[in-house]
Amino acid sequence: MKLAIIGGSLLGELQDLTGVTEERIKTPFGQSSDTFVSGTIDDVEVVYFNRHGYSHHLAPHQINYRANMFVLKTLEVTDVIAVTAVGGITEKMSPMTWVVPDQIIDYSYGRMQTYNDGNDNEVKHIDFSYPFEQSLRQKLQKAVEMEAIDCITQATYGVTQGPRLETVAEIKRMHNDGCDIVGMTAMPEAALARELDMNYATLSLVVNWAAGKGGAEALESEIISMDEINQRIAEGNKLSEKLVHNIVSLY
Repeated sequence: MKLAIIGGSLLGELQDLTGVTEERIKTPFGQSSDTFVSGTIDDVEVVYFNRHGYSHHLAPHQINYRANMFVLKTLEVTDVIAVTAVGGITEKMSPMTWVVPDQIIDYSYGRMQTYNDGNDNEVKHIDFSYPFEQSLRQKLQKAVEMEAIDCITQATYGVTQGPRLETVAEIKRMHNDGCDIVGMTAMPEAALARELDMNYATLSLVVNWAAGKGGAEALESEIISMDEINQRIAEGNKLSEKLVHNIVSLY
């Protein structure tokens, strides 16, 4: 078993690895986001990388998801945990809520979604009924609860293109479609992991109400404050590395 942690806006780096090596691996699918950092936490092998690059220069639609996931497979990773910052759509998804989603609706476009295109081999269809692996989800839930924090585990993650945030009308549509949270990176990461036979689950922190949500608070502010989002991400970062240690302790 080898665990990978994917960071982004949240968990921009992982500081507590020991015996660290860094490498950038060439892939048939082009350049990965940045270097991959390997080491151990409490004797568990862990690989970390930031999907946006460590300088956060890659917008969600620019990320080479296929290269990133291919590198993890090359490094013999078995379990992948993606840490994400998201917006809250439904009533329970208020800012600073931790969520382990169980479903996805993909609204992104133009991204390289599969390894099964333009090849000479038979197309490999995958079952994607349940996009997040259940045993990993249970570990994530327990890791959050170990800090005496509530964790919502039934939620649909709506994936938008970014990098802009969504309009009020778009969020209304997503709400009607059954989305509870909105982010920009869970797809195609989750599907590519499934194609490569790696377990994948997402740990999300709500850092803002989505456009038009939040009741009176949303009506008063009218627009989403990026300063507030960044402040909540900074607060979430204080806990996210602790949660990684909790996750590792469950292996």
